[in-house]
Amino acid sequence: MTVYEDNHSLGKQFHAALATADWDAIRLLLHEDVVWDLPGDNTISGAARGADAVVERARKIAGYGLNFALLHILVSPRNMALSLHNTAQRGDLILDEHLSTVCTVRDGRIAAIETYLSDVDGMNAFFV
Repeated sequence: MTVYEDNHSLGKQFHAALATADWDAIRLLLHEDVVWDLPGDNTISGAARGADAVVERARKIAGYGLNFALLHILVSPRNMALSLHNTAQRGDLILDEHLSTVCTVRDGRIAAIETYLSDVDGMNAFFV
């Protein structure tokens, strides 16, 4: 496999584990010192530091009933990104968010995650 195929496969595995709530599988894809930065001012925003904290954040996000629609997996020689369309409804609140989750890859596992949002205010309103 080429590095591009490896990074694409890592992205596919990460999304599949998130979509199926396979927390153990996500944990195996992460470095111990991984950091996930998520913008906003809500219950899921900020920096999640360490593999356990990243898995807990993913679990918390999924707990809001999100549909994680994968649009694209983007790769570079060293990293990969997921282009997602996340949707959910909770009472009268509707989440309809496009985002990119950019993953720094080190030795075949995710070492850092940075998420870019299309609607930070919408995320703040939904994740309370």
